[in-house]
Amino acid sequence: MWDAETGKPLGPPLQGHTHSVGSVAILRDGTRIVSGSDDKTIRMWDAETGKPLGPPLQGHTHYVWSVAISPDGTRIVSGSSDKTIRMWDAETGKPLGAPLQGHTGYVLSVAISPDGTRIVSGSDDKTIWMWDAETGRALGAPLQGHTDWVRSVAISRDGTRIVSGSHDKTIRMWDAETGKPLGAPFQGHTHSVWSVAISPDGTRIVSGSYDCTVRVWHVESFTHSQPIVCFSSNPTHALCSTSSFLPEFYMSSLKFSDLIPNEERWIVGPERRLLLWIPSYFPFIMYAPGNTLVIPDALQLDLSHFSHGTSWEMCRK
Repeated sequence: MWDAETGKPLGPPLQGHTHSVGSVAILRDGTRIVSGSDDKTIRMWDAETGKPLGPPLQGHTHYVWSVAISPDGTRIVSGSSDKTIRMWDAETGKPLGAPLQGHTGYVLSVAISPDGTRIVSGSDDKTIWMWDAETGRALGAPLQGHTDWVRSVAISRDGTRIVSGSHDKTIRMWDAETGKPLGAPFQGHTHSVWSVAISPDGTRIVSGSYDCTVRVWHVESFTHSQPIVCFSSNPTHALCSTSSFLPEFYMSSLKFSDLIPNEERWIVGPERRLLLWIPSYFPFIMYAPGNTLVIPDALQLDLSHFSHGTSWEMCRK
């Protein structure tokens, strides 16, 4: 445990698992911690003393990849390499009902809706499932769209949106009621996305990737109807009117690969038009549309005085 203000450790490490600990969760009131391990068990801990609360929760037959705690603190949910999701009574440690079955691969991530009525799971079978937390039944068909493992899932605080991160290098957003995708995939990471989180107000998504970066995304940039091109974290530098230099059909099919320089350091538009040249001493990776922040720093271009289209000659004045 760590002090969130100072970054210093709080007491000694919590020890008890006999293998890697792949997931942790903390009760909303901060009194208890839950951990899932490759030793096939889940453990509960007193957040104040660091001591284990009761014996390990046993039932999974393979690695426990992910754990989550219901908002009221009464239930624990776990996802495992045994392809199942299990629910547990947080007071007694006993399983609640039969395992939730449906995934055909490892269950890599689980999340519980803010009202505690639904469970969301992501798997290496490339799908996301929604479940009724009371009955354990699947809610509708699996959410499909990712082309590789779904490594992480999260639910917005109002319960209306699901966010998923995948080994296909993208983040996707889904309507939690209909299961339909909301907007285009968030593209920018250059390797698999291992973790996602949603800000309490639902306006931003944070993602962590195997590419060694943390990215912050502005949700509205991916659901807004107006096309935006932006290489900067400052929204005042975004080009919200692109019709003068990029056709509508090009904006509708814009990909992240269209926004990185070619071998000669040019950003190339439709019909191989040269749009922007990037000096070689700048980083190769830039902000993609919808990014609010990239950690560590990538290239930021100040477009507040950028002239384009028929007004390009203005840059000489």
